Amino acid sequence: MAELTTLARPYAKAAFEHAQAHQQLANWSAMLGLAAAVSQDDTMQRLLKAPRLTSAEKAATFIDVCGDKFNAQAQNFIHVAAENDRLLLLPEIAALFDLYKAEQEKSVDVEVTSAFALNQEQQDKLAKVLSARLGQEVRLHASEDASLIGGVVIRAGDLVIDGSVRGKIAKLAEALKS
Repeated sequence: MAELTTLARPYAKAAFEHAQAHQQLANWSAMLGLAAAVSQDDTMQRLLKAPRLTSAEKAATFIDVCGDKFNAQAQNFIHVAAENDRLLLLPEIAALFDLYKAEQEKSVDVEVTSAFALNQEQQDKLAKVLSARLGQEVRLHASEDASLIGGVVIRAGDLVIDGSVRGKIAKLAEALKS
């Protein structure tokens, strides 16, 4: 995984710098998201791995599949990625691009899983507290998981806060075993 990220980083950085310079972060994020989804299709993966096709043929086919969703710069990006045999890295490139975009916008996606549904007031309060703690604007995504028994699990990038009853029981069980 680290290798893929290392290989994808210069492409994501170049795309980000271009998009930022031309004030097209949202457009590029959408284009790279589409490219990532297309590259993960089983048929497309077989095509991209086919040794008999040239990089130009792979790029042209890829762009044809995406239709008019790519501007000229994005098409050029696909050609460069194809020439360097990096089209299969598009999911990692898109993920890194979105990470750079979030850093630029000083925002973070936070996944909150709770045992019971959180109402809007609870979500707003949680977002406000997390925003203060993380020092970034928080985009909260809430989901339910009854197996947590109670409490919440919060995931923001590498940060995981497990305040669930299930998590506390697991910690207690581990402590009793040692």
